[in-house]
Amino acid sequence: MKYLFLTYLSVFTLLSVHAQKEKMPYQNETLPINERVEDLLPRMSLEEKVAQMRIFHANIGVKSDEKGRLELSDRVIEKLKLGIAGIKNPGEHISPLAAAKLNNELQKYIIKSNRWGIPALFVTESYNGVDAEGCTKFGRPITSAASFNPELVHRVWDVVGKEARLRGMHMCHSPEADIVRDPRFGRMSEAFGEDTYLTTQMVVNAIKGVQGDYEGLGNGTHIGAVTKHFAGYGQVLGGSNFAAIEISPRTLIDEVYPPFEAAVKEARTLGIMASHGDLNGVASHGNPELLTGVLRDQWSFDGYVVSDSNDIARLYYFMKVAESPEAAALMGLVAGIDIDLYAEDSYAYLPEMVKKDPSIEKMIDRSVKRVLRTKMILGLFDNPYIDIKKVEKEVRSKASLALAQEADLESIILLKNEGNTLPLQKSNQKIALMGPLLNEDTKAAFESVAGKSTTFIADKGFELTDQNKGVPNLLHTDEATIEKMVGLAKESDVTILFLGGDEFTSKEAFFNNALGDRATIDPVGAQDELLMKVKALGKPVIVVLKHRRTLSINTISKEADAILDGWDLSELGDSSLAKIIFGEVSPSGKSPVTIPRSIGQMPFHYSMKEINFKKGYLFIENGPIYPFGHGLSYGKFEYDNITLSNKTITPTSEITVSATLTNTGKMKAKEVVQMYLKDEIGSVTRPDKELKGFQKIELSPGESKTVSFTITPKMLEFTGVTMEKILEAGDYTVMIGTSSKDGITTKFRLEK
Repeated sequence: MKYLFLTYLSVFTLLSVHAQKEKMPYQNETLPINERVEDLLPRMSLEEKVAQMRIFHANIGVKSDEKGRLELSDRVIEKLKLGIAGIKNPGEHISPLAAAKLNNELQKYIIKSNRWGIPALFVTESYNGVDAEGCTKFGRPITSAASFNPELVHRVWDVVGKEARLRGMHMCHSPEADIVRDPRFGRMSEAFGEDTYLTTQMVVNAIKGVQGDYEGLGNGTHIGAVTKHFAGYGQVLGGSNFAAIEISPRTLIDEVYPPFEAAVKEARTLGIMASHGDLNGVASHGNPELLTGVLRDQWSFDGYVVSDSNDIARLYYFMKVAESPEAAALMGLVAGIDIDLYAEDSYAYLPEMVKKDPSIEKMIDRSVKRVLRTKMILGLFDNPYIDIKKVEKEVRSKASLALAQEADLESIILLKNEGNTLPLQKSNQKIALMGPLLNEDTKAAFESVAGKSTTFIADKGFELTDQNKGVPNLLHTDEATIEKMVGLAKESDVTILFLGGDEFTSKEAFFNNALGDRATIDPVGAQDELLMKVKALGKPVIVVLKHRRTLSINTISKEADAILDGWDLSELGDSSLAKIIFGEVSPSGKSPVTIPRSIGQMPFHYSMKEINFKKGYLFIENGPIYPFGHGLSYGKFEYDNITLSNKTITPTSEITVSATLTNTGKMKAKEVVQMYLKDEIGSVTRPDKELKGFQKIELSPGESKTVSFTITPKMLEFTGVTMEKILEAGDYTVMIGTSSKDGITTKFRLEK
């Protein structure tokens, strides 16, 4: 028996060695990735290469049957014969476990169906965590930006990366590095706010988190980021999706590009998505100066560039900068787009185009190498499947839910607190919870926090819209509904109104049959009327804002006794709000945007050129309702003793600025200490001030701490008259404070 075992062992060893010899170099995981790619590419036919440059959506025929088995449409089966770059959102509407099983089956089918066993990328998005059924629902990106806590954002996106990979995903068309400064734009909440520096810190940490600090990619624990939309997409004219984008070259370089550059150089994003729009007249999807010149030649980006939905084809039929669909495909390829998202009338034409112009294949090879390289970085050639045993245990875990609430608690902004209305006491009182943004489980969430001594009554009252997903319509609210709600408020000691906007009043305006942008930013419907009538009762009124775009809350700001701004919180958002309202936690969020009085003030970000603030407008109070960086606390913070390590800085030196922060209040609390720099005189007109640093500090009552920031020459660079980055000698003001408006200042000089 012993000899028989040894014989079997010898035969097995010989077979294993033979199999190893038969393994092609691209299948050998011990070889460098570039060598593997260079081996695989020449083996592929032209049609197989082009297949690696296309992504289709799973909704054309990828699903599971009643028994959970993979079911593919004839259209999908045909597409997968040659392999595919990727598939968007397979299994998005089923549980994580079911999705993992489905995607394992799907990947196995894809690998077996193409000659070279090339796996596919499964792609998702992330606006409230993984955009799929059964994953942890976090707050939206602009909500997390209000935390001013990059490390917290890193931890949130780390969970996003893990949960996505566990359901079989590999890439994420997120995060957005766009600067959003026009609240008419319906996609505002998908990005991290109006400021370049804040957005850069958040984007870098989101990418590092979702990619598992890059190491998680090959380890199979995280997914790759596709940073979007390059570039300027958040600043479409009129705030209207698909409209033109006009941004000066200087503003592009100094304000719009930095988050993307940091995404490439510092965070090592695996992918970049081009912008829907044009940029100063040049369609982004056909812009080689942007997608190759800036992205690759200047920044050395070596990942892949993917189109936005159908946008290469739209160079012909929408942008009208190409003479034909084939010309549009060539324009996109020349510009540097490696993957065509969804279109059937774009890169599908490439094989026939090569027959007429063989030189095109060199550009195809360039793009296919980038796609194959990405798949190998993710380890998909060597370990393409998900360990099913880990899925239920690690997706939407208790730790992830606790993190979602932690992020909420650091992101909620206390905009106003007249007469210390907040926090409320957990005592015998009756509280009315009302308004169109009230959820079904809000009352239960508040009861669980406040305890039995507080009585709650809840009434949503009315909806804002008919909730049509394409073009929603506003609903009329009759007086009887308002009077009923006022009656409930009259019976109560305190009223908490849940106001703002829902997912239908601010959303993406898709290409066809959908609107999501607005011409005004006032709260819609009868919300102001409800507030005024409840306020007239003479009892405390607290407003909780929930929204996905900045709103001109003039009436709310004037009439409410206290205002908590939550933007769009996690699935535990109401519990988080209750914890802050009843004083379990002090609010520490800061506004990631300037809150204007009217849309007519736009553009109105805090860092505009100083000359923009010279004049206000007739018949409206000057300035914003609340400035960028504003946010109150239950603590009371005082700034004092601002000092510089040196009154001068040179191109080769740094200086340190410090200030003393003291909590003179009665509650332990966190404060976001913000540092702004102002160039007093420049050869081009300069911003009024720019955020260049922030720290979130927690202090007990009576505690003081010295907070320091390093000022570097890099912070003082800007694009000069000749469109080159320069450092100019001169005077600078540094401010350390609680917002972009309030702080203590000192001056230093740059000497050359």
